Amino acid sequence: MKVFVPDLIIEEISTIDLDKLRKRNISGLLIDIDNTIVPWGETKIQKGLKTWVKDAKEQGFVVCLVSNALKNRAEELGAILEVPVVGRAMKPMKRAFLKGLRMLDLPPQEVAFVGDQVLTDIFGANRLNLYSILVNPLSTNELGITKLVRKLETKILKHFAKKGLVNAELLHMRGKGE
Repeated sequence: MKVFVPDLIIEEISTIDLDKLRKRNISGLLIDIDNTIVPWGETKIQKGLKTWVKDAKEQGFVVCLVSNALKNRAEELGAILEVPVVGRAMKPMKRAFLKGLRMLDLPPQEVAFVGDQVLTDIFGANRLNLYSILVNPLSTNELGITKLVRKLETKILKHFAKKGLVNAELLHMRGKGE
């Protein structure tokens, strides 16, 4: 079950403390797209996120988007942020994460993965020993199957919270829309 436990849970990506990541010897970021950097299906990236990615790159972090989104859409967002992309990644399959690692040219122990789903993002990241960061989803607008999966993820996370494996206070957005 530990493959489903994120190393860190935070409200949103822009609150990630890059100095703390650097202290963990992390210099690469693999980042999910839908409901992590933009609401599902959208392509407008908020200015604050653009600034955060720019700051991360200026501080020496290498960044790559890894998403199950259609390749064209993923590439459009990657172009806006000026970062490479793995589109149609088929997470949680290992090859998606491995392709992202190759693009960053870093070993797994120097890379964090940021995403909003336990069963794709966190599971996939943990299987490769990446530092896994779970963010609350930006929106409740998503595919029907994702809504069902999210209900299961909420139950899993609440179970982990009872066992003291995750911070229950940061799970407040997980149950919205149920």
